[in-house]
Amino acid sequence: MRVKVEPVTVEFPLRGEWEAEHTPAERIPGHGTDQMGQTYAYDFVRIEKDRKGLKFLRGSMPRYFFLGVTLDECHGWSAPIFAPCSGTVVAAKDGWPERRRLHLLRDLAVVLKNAVMFDPQRINDLRPLLGNHIILKMSEKEVYAFPAHARCGSIRVREGEKVATGQQVAEVGHSGNSTAPHLHFHLMDRANILEAAGVPCRFREYEALGEDSVWRKVVDGVPGKREFVRYAA
Repeated sequence: MRVKVEPVTVEFPLRGEWEAEHTPAERIPGHGTDQMGQTYAYDFVRIEKDRKGLKFLRGSMPRYFFLGVTLDECHGWSAPIFAPCSGTVVAAKDGWPERRRLHLLRDLAVVLKNAVMFDPQRINDLRPLLGNHIILKMSEKEVYAFPAHARCGSIRVREGEKVATGQQVAEVGHSGNSTAPHLHFHLMDRANILEAAGVPCRFREYEALGEDSVWRKVVDGVPGKREFVRYAA
């Protein structure tokens, strides 16, 4: 039985329009596991519309499935990630290379291999799984924000550095267990991610796209599955 915990409210960490691919509004745990503090985790993917519909890339979907596409053809790749709260950086792990071409079957194989081989007792580098990532301790709370899968070389902060809400800390990437450039984000109760428990998270203000194609402001909300959301300026 899960103990009910009051959600912690943070700022939405992205700009532009994004789709919530995984969210605790759909199910808990949102990623199917409580490991590594992921109980209330989100995945956000940048989706844009062209003449053939909504897609996360500029190229054709058949080319993506059969030949692959380059990362710079993906709408979300290299988009800025902003600090969702003020606090202190307790971990800033960069330098893990991205797969330069996006290919569904190969990326799924990498995710499966990492999941099968994962052994928390033997691992000393989590970047093959988490990609390039940051752990940020919130000011005045024993809560830690965790954005992951950042673009290699994009992390702008260092361990011990104080950051302000809204400060750019990294860029969206395709490192680690990723099938497309996206932001994985969750809150947890301690800095050691192998021991951490997830903390419920909601966003202070954002706009959600309704079925009538009208954007409406949401306050202290949790985006729904496949809901389009954007930062409320």
